[in-house]
Amino acid sequence: MEKHYNLIKIRELADNDQDFINTIALTFLEEVPEDARLLKIAVDSKDYLAAYRTAHKMKPTVDLFGLGVLDDLIEVQDWGKLEQKDKDVTATLDVVLEAIEKAAKEISEDFS
Repeated sequence: MEKHYNLIKIRELADNDQDFINTIALTFLEEVPEDARLLKIAVDSKDYLAAYRTAHKMKPTVDLFGLGVLDDLIEVQDWGKLEQKDKDVTATLDVVLEAIEKAAKEISEDFS
């Protein structure tokens, strides 16, 4: 449990209300993997605006669940925001996507 994510901030926010924690975890599973898929599509197609918007939307959740890739996600976000056409963020994106995939699998197992 909590190998690829942590609930420290969520427990603090929820004041240890388990129903609230469950709701936040389920919301993560409903939204973040889909956002990650859209972010990959945006980066692959060099849709800078979509990459920026999607990464920006994901930041609070990635931070809240302590995935450890917030700085990487910000790098992808800035790539989109600044339209850094001479920069390749594929490796950075892969780090973010892997962290999300591992966390989603673990959260799914922990909150099933």
